Amino acid sequence: MKLILLFFFSATCLLHAQNTLSFKPGMTSPESNLKNIEWLTGHWKGEAFGGIAEEIWSPPLGGVMMFSFRLVADGAISFYEFGHILETDGTLMLQLKHFNADLSGWEEKEETIDFKLVKEEGDRFYFDDFTIERISDKEINMYVEVGEEDGTSNEVKFNYHRQ
Repeated sequence: MKLILLFFFSATCLLHAQNTLSFKPGMTSPESNLKNIEWLTGHWKGEAFGGIAEEIWSPPLGGVMMFSFRLVADGAISFYEFGHILETDGTLMLQLKHFNADLSGWEEKEETIDFKLVKEEGDRFYFDDFTIERISDKEINMYVEVGEEDGTSNEVKFNYHRQ
């Protein structure tokens, strides 16, 4: 399943790193809070990897904005993600975990994928190799750097519309 997803990532990639920034050693995350990205709250859908990508973001509560993601291709679940953006030490961090269609996890039980905030610029939030961009109240883009088996990486764009 993971090899199939890597194929999809490779086949649908845009130009390398046009919209993402990396968190480099020695950097510190800028000050930020969930009020700045609260506009992300809602139900979003778009097309990706030959199917329908869907994200649902909760309003801030308890210092986090929780989200769920699913990809449905050929009438079946390809994979899920569950995660949150949390306020920590005066800044934001995006954390997530991946799950197969049967809810078996990709990451180890105690492991999360963490994206530190690199920069906040207007309606763009640059997390480490993951950018969230507000186009309008009804449209957003998300860009993510996806590593390939050969050590290279490619940027993938998700375009979502509010439901």
